[in-house]
Amino acid sequence: MNLPALNFPKFEFRFQKNKKGTVQIFDCIRKKFVDLTPEEWVRQHLVHFLISHKNVPPSMVAIERQLFLNQTKRRTDVVVFNSVLKPLLLIECKAPSVDINQLTIDQSLRYNLELNVPAIYLCNGFKHVFIKIEPAGPILIKEIPLYEHLQTF
Repeated sequence: MNLPALNFPKFEFRFQKNKKGTVQIFDCIRKKFVDLTPEEWVRQHLVHFLISHKNVPPSMVAIERQLFLNQTKRRTDVVVFNSVLKPLLLIECKAPSVDINQLTIDQSLRYNLELNVPAIYLCNGFKHVFIKIEPAGPILIKEIPLYEHLQTF
C-alpha cells in the first residue's frame, strides 16, 4: 500500500503482514496490530502526535469507543479524557482522500450529542479542523492545545 506523507511530524511505526498478507500497523493505545487502511494511517499519526507533541497521556486516549446515537451503534475514532475520565476531545479521522467539510463536521456534532465534549477535532492527514464548543456556538481554533490547556475547556 502506497500511503502519502501526512501533515504531521515523522514518526517511527511498526508494521507486519498478517497470515492473509495484509499490512498491519501497531496501535500503541490498543496494544495490537491493526489493518493499515488510509484512515488508520491518519489515526496512528494523530495518536502519536497527541502523545509526543501535545502531552496527552496514552491512558487518557480511547480508540473506537462505542456509543449509541438514535438507538444505533456508532464508534468514535478517538476520544481524549481528563483524569476523572470525562471526555474532553472527540476526534474524527478520515482517509486522506476524504474532504473535511460541513458533512464531516455535522457527523462529529451528532456524535457529540451523546458525548458532550467541549472540543472536536477533524483530520484527514492534510487538513486539520479544531472546534471549541461554546454556549454561543462553535469557534474554530488554530490548533489543538497542550493537554494541560485542553482540560480547561
